[in-house]
Amino acid sequence: MKLGFAAAEVTVITAAISEIARNIVDHAQRGTMTMSGVHEGTKAGLLVIARDHGPGIPDVARAMEYGYSTGQRDGAGLPGAKWLMDEFDITSKPGKGTTVVMKKWLNRNG
Repeated sequence: MKLGFAAAEVTVITAAISEIARNIVDHAQRGTMTMSGVHEGTKAGLLVIARDHGPGIPDVARAMEYGYSTGQRDGAGLPGAKWLMDEFDITSKPGKGTTVVMKKWLNRNG
């Protein structure tokens, strides 16, 4: 799939995907990630959906705070991924798993 992102944007997208993938491996051991092109009106970009059936996140708001970590990491993973992408949504239910939906829009002006 070729969407036309600049090299710097690809690096940012890769970092966000890597952070979410690492959370899946660290906390749920298994999950899925799908990527597809997305169009909304005149905008085009990349849609990333990550799902796992792990332990879930009891307090999503707390998990989205920089510096908060349940493991031995720096606590920048989830909020860092949100900061890197244009749109970010996370839903989680303890005992059921977590779903992260991220979008990065193609900047046609630059």
